[in-house]
Amino acid sequence: MISLHEGKGAKVKKRVERVFTLRMNIVACRPMIWRRFVVRESMWLSRLHDSMQIAFEWFDYQTHAFSLDELRFGNPLQREEVTIEDDRDVALTDLDLEHRERLTYGYHFGEGWQIDIKVEKSHPLEKGGSYPRCIGGERAGPPEDCGGVEAFHDMLTCIKEPDTQLGREWLEWVGPAYDPEKCDLAKINQGLKRLGK
Repeated sequence: MISLHEGKGAKVKKRVERVFTLRMNIVACRPMIWRRFVVRESMWLSRLHDSMQIAFEWFDYQTHAFSLDELRFGNPLQREEVTIEDDRDVALTDLDLEHRERLTYGYHFGEGWQIDIKVEKSHPLEKGGSYPRCIGGERAGPPEDCGGVEAFHDMLTCIKEPDTQLGREWLEWVGPAYDPEKCDLAKINQGLKRLGK
């Protein structure tokens, strides 16, 4: 006898989209500068780049690339020694990040900023949740074009002595609102909300 349900195919459970909690540390900065993001697994790498620019208060003036093993994604580039694929064509889910040690992000190759990105956990998408979202962090990002890690550390030392010539020059350059100890999560999330998904 033929069942009424025969021939209709098995019911396939719809795959639930997941979110990643990502920890991002700027390499070689002491004290450590970091952010913790919650993002959709479907997020494009180019959108992660945009989100990181907001989180570290950079302005996307410079070249960037994500590195995963021998793969590079970012501003497209084809040269003999290096190929960088377009990061607008790759989503986080394409990279199998849950099973990898880390992803790195390089920004402003001349100054050499590098950020280690690690998946801390993955879990189902929360209904009504806002993504991307910054849920933690410490200290302000290094100012755009401040000269790299060593110059940034020198700057931090100088601004602690505002009565010296270098202290005054750096404070004038970064502006009175710059506080190296402050990570403004509300401001970051406001900027991320403007980005959308």
